[in-house]
Amino acid sequence: MSNTRLIARLDVKGANLIKGIHLEGLRIIGSPAEHAQFYYDQGIDELIYMDCVASLYGRNSLGELIKKTAENVFIPMTVGGGVRSIEDVAHLLRCGADKVAVNTAAVGNPQLITEIARRFGSQCMVLSVEAKRVGNQRWEVFTDNGRESTQLDVVEWVRKAAALGAGEILLTSVDREGTRKGFDLELVEAVAEAVEIPIIASGGMGKTQDLVDVVGRGADAVAMADILHYKRASLNDIRAGALAAGIRVRTYE
Repeated sequence: MSNTRLIARLDVKGANLIKGIHLEGLRIIGSPAEHAQFYYDQGIDELIYMDCVASLYGRNSLGELIKKTAENVFIPMTVGGGVRSIEDVAHLLRCGADKVAVNTAAVGNPQLITEIARRFGSQCMVLSVEAKRVGNQRWEVFTDNGRESTQLDVVEWVRKAAALGAGEILLTSVDREGTRKGFDLELVEAVAEAVEIPIIASGGMGKTQDLVDVVGRGADAVAMADILHYKRASLNDIRAGALAAGIRVRTYE
């Protein structure tokens, strides 16, 4: 049994690290590079950088930030937002990213999933899913930072994406994001039952018990933002709580 990965999610708008609720009402937190360095120093397992305004400009603009981070941070970095082509992926990998997260472009052209997986390996191709609950045990895929409806069923979409070569799923509950009310456990469980690739649960963590609960429903990793940015709990506290609950996480000395 592998360790549950603890991941810091950093949503970026321009030069700023930001945080919102339901992916809206964005508030400036500070410097993304400084926060990335701090979390690295505290022993975070991975980083996720998401360009929150990439859809407005049709491109990901995090290349220079990734280069700067990669100079002193030596853990896996996933970069998403505005990734639309093989060329975009190649550029971000050259800048220092290890994986790319693709949402809008994958919905518009599912074959892009296969192209990225074949060219760079399936471990590089992370399917980013922004999910909104639309009924009992039903969720819809949204794009453009949770603004645009796609009419796609989340469970059907992740099955298709996994078959096309996606190596991992970044599963964000738009309903829970920024609320500190815990993850959408039913959503995570439904996706975990549908696919065999790793799932990163994102959206809603307010306390360590939320991590314990979502791992119990099938999450392989947990992406954290609010709880870390606002220092509601330290990484040491989160690790200790996970270990006390019998969840394997990487210990940090």
